[in-house]
Amino acid sequence: MDIGVLQAGFDVLACVENDPHCCETLNFNLAKECRKTKVIEHDVRELDPTKLMANLKLKVGELALLFGGPPCQAFSQIGKQKGLKDERGLLLFQMVRFAEVFQPKVIFIEQVKGLLSAKDKRGLRGEVFEKFISELENLGYISKWQIINAANYGVAQTRQRVFIVSTKKPNGFQFPAPTRGPKERALSLLPIEPYFTVGQAILGLRRPSTKNGTIKENSHVDVTPKGDRIRIHGVPEGAYLAGQTHLPKEQIKNLTKKDTTKYLRLSRTKPSNTLRCGEIFFHPVTDRYLTPRECMRIHGFPDEYILKGPIRSRSGRVRNLDQHRQVANSVPPPVAKVIADEIMKLFHA
Repeated sequence: MDIGVLQAGFDVLACVENDPHCCETLNFNLAKECRKTKVIEHDVRELDPTKLMANLKLKVGELALLFGGPPCQAFSQIGKQKGLKDERGLLLFQMVRFAEVFQPKVIFIEQVKGLLSAKDKRGLRGEVFEKFISELENLGYISKWQIINAANYGVAQTRQRVFIVSTKKPNGFQFPAPTRGPKERALSLLPIEPYFTVGQAILGLRRPSTKNGTIKENSHVDVTPKGDRIRIHGVPEGAYLAGQTHLPKEQIKNLTKKDTTKYLRLSRTKPSNTLRCGEIFFHPVTDRYLTPRECMRIHGFPDEYILKGPIRSRSGRVRNLDQHRQVANSVPPPVAKVIADEIMKLFHA
């Protein structure tokens, strides 16, 4: 999200991040770019916003933009949807706590679209979102929100997320119009380009190095286990293993036809499915996982941006985020930029 906000012309004064590998990524790129952003490796719930504001030498109301994408698993439609019963759900309300102290001119938030229907502690659907918007209103903010598909803004991935922009007074903020769409729409009278595809996104990357190779700084590393190479073999481009009933049962194993994203081989002619933390998709034509660098290309990261931390070969629960998960948890930079561009216009109106 920082990348897009920076590209729109804002400066980022501080980042609050609790994951050590993400902090390593942030610090490395900040040093490379000679930026002075403070990276605060800490649980945001334990930070005192008043002290932070003083450390940043800001006065109440001086901050132009408070932005972030709090962890969203509590509201995810593919998760258990515990809402406010899950402590991660409460992290969304840290935005309110910081806004109350900083009184920023604009607040910019990204969340999974499941937030709109998330249940509160009483089990009432949609009440979490209403409570959040109400608390912002109590601070004097007027909010607008919209579900946005990243593919509509030049990202090679169909990824739907809700974005919220809150301001202190009524204004002319409008979410940006899509710049891309399905091929049939792109051929209409509307000035819109076809979706950016996986094939276009990963074009030009050389063969990845192996886990034991020496060139790892670009994250283009193949860590696919032998067993997964065997299981994906024979799955056509754009298809998933469970749907290949002609393949041996020992290859499909316990997968069912509902497992449409497990052992999924992407298509070069379409945007990718949503990149997720729990799974790694497979290369369109080679029997291997996507590398983190290929995921970054699909997500819209610039090639000069470097990830730090391990590249794990298998999905599953881990304490800290490996490189594939760092990408999957992030906001596609082109989407952050087009929205931040519209926010920037408010300061020049």
